[in-house]
Amino acid sequence: MSASPPAAHPAPGRMSHREVLQSLTGLLMGMFVAILAGTVVSTSLPVIVADLHGDQTSYTWVITATLLATTISTPIWGKLADLLNRKLLLQLALAVFVLSSAVAGFSQDTTMLITMRVFQGLGGGGMAALSQIVMADIISPRERGRYMGLFGAVMALGTVGGPLAGGFITDAIDWRWNFFIALPFAVAAVILIQRTLHLPRFEPRKVRIDYAGIVLLSAGVSLLLIWVSLGGNTFAWASAATAWMVGGAVAALAAFVVVELKVPEPLISLKLFRNATFTLSVIASISVGVSMFGTAVFLAQYMQLARGANATQSGLMTIPMMAGLLVISTIAGALISKHGKWKGFVVTGSVLQAVGLFLLGTIHYDTNFVLVSLYMFLLGAGVGLVMQNLVLVVQNAVPQRELGVASSAVTFFRSLGGTAGMAALGALLAARVPELFAERSGQLQAALASLGTEGARIAQQFAGGTLPVVHELPEPVRGIIEGIYGDAVAQVFTVAAPLALATFLAAVFLPNLPLSTKTRHERVTEEKSAVGATAALASTPAVEPEAAVEQGTGLEDALLVRPQPMEEKPEGRRSGGGGEDG
Repeated sequence: MSASPPAAHPAPGRMSHREVLQSLTGLLMGMFVAILAGTVVSTSLPVIVADLHGDQTSYTWVITATLLATTISTPIWGKLADLLNRKLLLQLALAVFVLSSAVAGFSQDTTMLITMRVFQGLGGGGMAALSQIVMADIISPRERGRYMGLFGAVMALGTVGGPLAGGFITDAIDWRWNFFIALPFAVAAVILIQRTLHLPRFEPRKVRIDYAGIVLLSAGVSLLLIWVSLGGNTFAWASAATAWMVGGAVAALAAFVVVELKVPEPLISLKLFRNATFTLSVIASISVGVSMFGTAVFLAQYMQLARGANATQSGLMTIPMMAGLLVISTIAGALISKHGKWKGFVVTGSVLQAVGLFLLGTIHYDTNFVLVSLYMFLLGAGVGLVMQNLVLVVQNAVPQRELGVASSAVTFFRSLGGTAGMAALGALLAARVPELFAERSGQLQAALASLGTEGARIAQQFAGGTLPVVHELPEPVRGIIEGIYGDAVAQVFTVAAPLALATFLAAVFLPNLPLSTKTRHERVTEEKSAVGATAALASTPAVEPEAAVEQGTGLEDALLVRPQPMEEKPEGRRSGGGGEDG
């Protein structure tokens, strides 16, 4: 895409194209580090969990722990971004993320690994929230598409290159080196952010952190997600543990709502839910989270456990989904920037998301891989069209004073959907696999018996609940195991598919607001001017038109000024139905 030349005298708060590119350098490197550190282990997790003697529940929790921490921390980072130095917060989040990744490389058991994944999630929540907020600081909603190609290239390098590098490192060296690979890039990212990221200055605000809201939201969401993760396995759904977990979660979240209605700087402003764009985007984001996080994780298991791929091959086999997400979202971003039309892309994406999930629910271990690739591409394209555009339309529709909270709230609910979906679908998979083992126990016993001593060793491994390394199993057993996991993973996609219909309905009813051509700085200035003008008019004594003429105001000015407070109301318009652009 060709860039228009910078204006000779750019407006206050407006950066030239060259300045934007310079400021994005460090941000792009930081995003690359976060993506790389997260994806480099994705295809290696079955090997890692098996080497640490973990079971299916451990595998699920290695993923869920990161998502849980990301979910809880995202709104906290977003609120801090409205109050504190966003550049410093970005560097802090990056440091937490990468250092915890490095420590994870020394894990001796799944408990230590899960603990470090929690810290990864804390840093990852900051990167996810702050990157969106910083983009809004320097790029207007309408112009955002011009730069999506850069973000698409970085995401492609991280999401495709990470699993490939991780698979190669796991197969050729040792899986522990996957956690160290991002360190040199992290050092470069911190330096680049310090030197190149220049953000416009906003008027300082008194910092009032909602500590009670942080504690209550963390407790409520954690209890709820832990219950979803462990229910049906560690304890029965109808049990005392369920009663106190669900009851505690409901009580904590109810108290959170009460606190948010009273504190001066709420963690998540509940007034935002009066905005139709915000509310519908939240609903859509929840199911997008299930599609994005759940399918990526379970597709890796499908490739390795149902198709017998090793870590490197698994990375290559999931490229179609990433290609669909990155290529289609980049093209859509350019078209949105050019024409200013976004709703058709979001609705189309929601349809593709649902179709992709339904089709993936039909796969088996021996389904033609061309068909599997097509299904993955459709799903990736759908997620790519919906995910980033939901954040874009929310940033376009809310008051800019609350942009950080609103942006992180959408990301929070997407992570919440992904975490809850991951936990629930993981529990479903963990329950379904033993059932299929029991159904095919006769075939499996016969296959194991034919292998003699080797078969006895494999049977002992299965009895311990450890995930098998399928590509290392001998053929009679391998085919049965692939069939079991192929059918189990397909059922996961079948259950997830109806959730995509919620995204479609929300997308259809989203208010089709035009995208603003102004940066956050310009819109903040405009909003302050509008509020100040309204306040000045409200404090001015009403005068008769004749008196206005006598005072030198002019009859025409007096008649135009007096009705203005009734028409302006920028806050009310935005909160009522999405509002108008600044």
